[in-house]
Amino acid sequence: MAAMNPDLWPARLHHLRRDSPHPERLARFYGELLGDPVAPLPDGSWRVAGRGRQMVVGKGEAGSVPYFALAMQDAAHLEAYRKRLTKAEPFASPLLGEGAFSVTDPDGRRVVFGLANDAENAGGLPGRLQHFVCATERLPDMLDFYRGLGMVESDRVLEGDAMAAVFLRSDPEHHSFAAFRAPQSRADHHCYETNGWLDIRDWADRMASLRIALWWGPGRHGPGNNLFFMVEDPEGHKVEFSAELELMPRAMPPRTWPHEQRTLNLWGSAWMRS
Repeated sequence: MAAMNPDLWPARLHHLRRDSPHPERLARFYGELLGDPVAPLPDGSWRVAGRGRQMVVGKGEAGSVPYFALAMQDAAHLEAYRKRLTKAEPFASPLLGEGAFSVTDPDGRRVVFGLANDAENAGGLPGRLQHFVCATERLPDMLDFYRGLGMVESDRVLEGDAMAAVFLRSDPEHHSFAAFRAPQSRADHHCYETNGWLDIRDWADRMASLRIALWWGPGRHGPGNNLFFMVEDPEGHKVEFSAELELMPRAMPPRTWPHEQRTLNLWGSAWMRS
């Protein structure tokens, strides 16, 4: 468990790992989806890397995300943060420099902290990896854990007095992590943040050229106020493309939203996890 409020801020989502029984096939799907190069890694996993985005695809349970990694500002920031955590364990990633470490959240997923050691691939449409979201049976525990890491609560969704969702930020962007109440803990989606509405159009046109149907959207979320649409990968994991995500000062207090479709999509129907 983390000490209360260590100085995580500012940290930004750097990469995540998607697992699959068929990792090369899934990696090549993402390479085609995003227009990004795919390359094997020494441990048998695969790297998909593009314009401000990276992913490791490894062998494991279909649809799972066993870890996600946050990039710290520099070596001093990383070391100061490590000293303020308890139960931090060394973590080796081909996409991070030396000194990376991780902690494990209440759902058993690793949260990794490190320094980027790679040059960005500048090709492809703009879409920086921006946030990861999970569904969980343990929403109050997850909120306590991620606040304990130093993330700041931005918004929560309430059904009566019960919490249905929570959004947390590790820098001024509205959320780098969020969790929804669900009957079973699982990965939910990850998101690529674009530069504006015209990029959303261009990504949707790319989906059309690949004959990948939009799964949800276009629409506008309430929490975060961002434009979005989602597609599904071959194993049912959702992939979001977003624009105009809200910026919030660190000291801005959290807000509440009712558990209803309009909260998740101000323009229409919503994906209700519970």
